[in-house]
Formats: sequence, C-alpha cells, structure tokens
Amino acid sequence: MLRECQEHGYFRGGACPVCNEEGKFLMSDREVDQVGRTMAGVLRHFPERFDLKMDVRGWVDVRDFINALTERQPRYHWLRLHHIVALVQTDPKGRYQISNGRMRATYGHSFEVELDLPTDNIPEKLYYPATEEEAGILLENGIKPADRRMVHLSRSASDAFNAGRVRTEKPVILEISTPEMADRDIEVQRAGKTVFITKEVPADLVRRMADEEFEHIVEENTAGDAE
Repeated sequence: MLRECQEHGYFRGGACPVCNEEGKFLMSDREVDQVGRTMAGVLRHFPERFDLKMDVRGWVDVRDFINALTERQPRYHWLRLHHIVALVQTDPKGRYQISNGRMRATYGHSFEVELDLPTDNIPEKLYYPATEEEAGILLENGIKPADRRMVHLSRSASDAFNAGRVRTEKPVILEISTPEMADRDIEVQRAGKTVFITKEVPADLVRRMADEEFEHIVEENTAGDAE
C-alpha cells in the first residue's frame, strides 16, 4: 500500500515508518504493482507503444506518460503526478529517477541508452550470479551483456545470490574487482540501491567465490526456505 505522511513524505505499508501514523492513502498494493509494471515496461523496453518521446539518456516526460496510460487504461483516470513521484521515491530497489518533470529507469534497458549515472563510491568488490554451466564460460571469457544492454552487478554477494535464484536454485557467485576495472578505464555506474552497471568485465578480473564463503551465503539466504 502506498501512503503519504504529512510530516515524513511517501511510504509503503500501513503506517509511516518514522512516526507510525497511518497517513493519506494513495494507491493499493495491486495498483502499485500494475502501474509499476507498466512504468518498467515503458521505460526499459517499449516507449514507442505509448507514443512517448525518449531522449538518448532515457528520460520521458512524466505527464506524457500519465496521459498515455490513462488514455489506454481509463481505470487509472485518477492518476496524477504525485502518484508517480511517490512510486519512484519509495521504490525499494531505486530503479527510477525523476527530475524536472521527467523520469527514467536507471537500469534494465533492452535498447541502447546513454545513461549518465554516478561513478563515485563504487565498492571494491561487486558480484554476479551465474548457473553452474555459465560460470566456467564467464571465468574464461569475461562477463558481457546478455538480454540487456549492460552488465548488471550486485552490491553484495547476498544480493547477487537472490537475483540469481530467479534462474537457478543455487547460483554460483562470481566476484569482480572494481579497482582493477578503474585502472583499465572500464567505467562502473551506480544504477540503483544495490545495482551497478558496466559494459563488460574482463575474464581476469572475475573469480569464483570461495566454497566456504559461498556456503555461508547459501545458508544465510535459504534459512527460511523449509519453514
């Protein structure tokens, strides 16, 4: 549920996490999910389906998006600018930006886009999940984009493990050395709260996480699976 606290701004859930007040209702969980899925699709994959003009850096006009959505799906006739601002500001993964009446996705694009995201405060290690079959290939050839235009790396091994579980029950975790990437002028950008993007990772900067470390990550992230 999406709500607004008069004192502390937008939040998701039944009560403001700061003052515990109920706040003003904005959107139901179902509406958050459906509008959010449409936003992700439009901003990452098909702006042309909504006749939206997107610039080279991935920005579209927010009001144009709202008008296009409400025209195609009249049940969202109530949707206003503050609803989109609230969705963006409370997105748990930080997948979007909104500024000066425009918005964009910060990662996950299936088409070419020239993102100008921050390149400072990059952790010394980032992580990438792979299947057992993929791991050997990536260790030998490096990591290159697959179904997306950029390689997506995770802030922590746990983040990578959970991202990888979408594809395989027990993903292999690969570690990437970012200082060495910087030494070779390979840019890494901060794209979300836990996601970083780059064009590719050379093979000699990738290593498989040690078995002992990996088993700790597995145990930490699967402890509640059998409950």
